[in-house]
This record gives sequence, structure tokens and C-alpha cells, in this order.
Amino acid sequence: MKKETLLFNFFIINLVVFILIAPLVIFYGPFASLKIFTLETIITSRHPQVAEFFLSKEKISQLLKQSNSGIITVEPVIMNKKNVLLDNSNGIRIEEISGKSFKGKVMLIDNPNFVRIAVTNELGVAGQRLSELVIENKAIGGINAGGFFDPNAQGNGAFPDGITVQNGEIIYNNVGNKYVSIIGLDKNGVLILEEMSVKEIKEKEIQHAVTFQPYLLLNGIPQIEGDGGWGLAPRTGIGQRSDGTIIFVVIDGRQPGWSMGATLRDLMNVFIEYQALNAANLDGGSSTEMYYNGQIINRLWNVFGERYMPTAFIVVLNDEQNNKGETD
Repeated sequence: MKKETLLFNFFIINLVVFILIAPLVIFYGPFASLKIFTLETIITSRHPQVAEFFLSKEKISQLLKQSNSGIITVEPVIMNKKNVLLDNSNGIRIEEISGKSFKGKVMLIDNPNFVRIAVTNELGVAGQRLSELVIENKAIGGINAGGFFDPNAQGNGAFPDGITVQNGEIIYNNVGNKYVSIIGLDKNGVLILEEMSVKEIKEKEIQHAVTFQPYLLLNGIPQIEGDGGWGLAPRTGIGQRSDGTIIFVVIDGRQPGWSMGATLRDLMNVFIEYQALNAANLDGGSSTEMYYNGQIINRLWNVFGERYMPTAFIVVLNDEQNNKGETD
């Protein structure tokens, strides 16, 4: 017993020492690429202020400016195309994917008109869990969508960021007439990725849209330089093939032993493997989630479970609801 106690104490002491020394090695050691990569990961997390414990704002800005090489690279993703669920009647297929640092899920929806935006029913007051957004809209599945801001530091997902469009109507706008990065679907079910103003959104008859960035593929052309500059994290994305098929992607992250997460380049490469013509990054981190047929089908990073969010891309099979945007 005494020997086991000594071994346990030795392990704990070394673990504590490692935790204390690791940040010093990362931020003040000779490994420039490790420093930049870690910084990118922290800056794009929910708590970017943590980086300022180790580096000044000036140093952070300097490192972020030199983080990307400007080279667009495309590396294959190791695909494990195991069919988790195949629904021939609805034209929905879910597959597992994996890369060198991540695991995730892909949902393929043959009919783009099944895809729409769901918005919290307490807009400006509180967000909702993805499961609630799916169930309340009588959908079969969905993923988290646009970003949100937190003016009162409550983290309740009440306020979408940018412009939100649902059933052809702009239901939230906190940017006025400014141009923002729109990720949306027009009346023909075409995924539109474009910088737009309110006026252009109406002119192009965008039916469902959120605001987020960056774009990953535009007309088949890769848009990410280097690793993307956002480090490793859970990721969510949406894309579309030339035949109209909508592609939902979620990648788990921040879970050692399971999935550390993906860079933006990794996410882009997944869409390339799935032959997407256009694709965009959606809100990630603790928001990353895929829900289907009554259950969460990816591994959430948030230890408290589903995060409250303002918007989601959902899959609605009900014909009456699919025609709603055209008849209103």
C-alpha cells in the first residue's frame, strides 16, 4: 500500500508540475509554431481573454498577423464512411468521418428544400437548445447555425449576431445597412454565400439565412489559407453539392482520447472530400452539435450539455411547412 501511495503521489506531483510548466514552454519557449497555434485556438474560444495572462495585446496582434503562410493547401481526410443511418424514403444519410486529430459526423440531405432556419422563440430574451428547436419546429434533425453576441455576459444565446432571415423575412438585424457574410438559402434551395446588405437579401429572395464566417469553398475554389488561423476546435459547417445535396458537418473537439478538433483547413477538406461546390464555417466550440431523430449524435464538448443558441439549420420533412415560405 505504501508503495502504491508513493507512486500515486509521484504521479500527482508530476501532473501539477506539467500543468504549471506547460504554458511557460508554449508561450515563452522556442517553439514558434506551437505558440501561434495555441494562441489561435484560445483567441477563437469562448474565453479569448485568457491569452492576455501570458502575452500582451501587442504581442498577440503581432503573432496573429504572421500566423498564416498565405499558401492554400488541400490534404485528404481519412474517411470512415460507416452508415449510421440511411433513410431512403426521406433521402437523408449520416456518416462518420475521422481525420488525424478529429472525429465527426456528416449529414447529407438530398432535397435542399427540406433545410431551413429555426430561431429561438424567445429572441432577445433567451436562446434554446438545439433539441428544442428541432422538436418545436417538427423537424427530424439539425445543426447549430450562426454566431451570437452576449451583451450582458449571460451566455444565454438570446441575440444572433448580424442578420437572420426566416421564411423570407428579416427577423433580426444588429448591423443596420452594413454588408455582412450571409450563409443562406434562396427560394430555389441554392446555398448562397455572399457579402450582402439588407437590400440585396431582399432582392435575391433569400429565404433562410444567418451571419457567420469564413467561407470555405466558393464555386469549388478553396478559400482557406494555411490552417485558417483559428487553431483546433469543435467545428460546424454547411455546404452544397452541384446536384443540390446539402451537407451538414460537425466535428467534435477538445476531448483528448476521442477528438481534439479541427482547423478550418480540416473542415474545408471534409467538404472537398464530399464534393461540395460551396461551403461555409458556422459557429463552433461548445455550440457544435448535430441532432437527429430524437437524439444528439455527436459528442458534445460542453460538460453542461447542450448550449443555448439563437439559431439552427433544421431539416423539416413536412410538406406544409416546406411550402410555408412560398405561400406567406
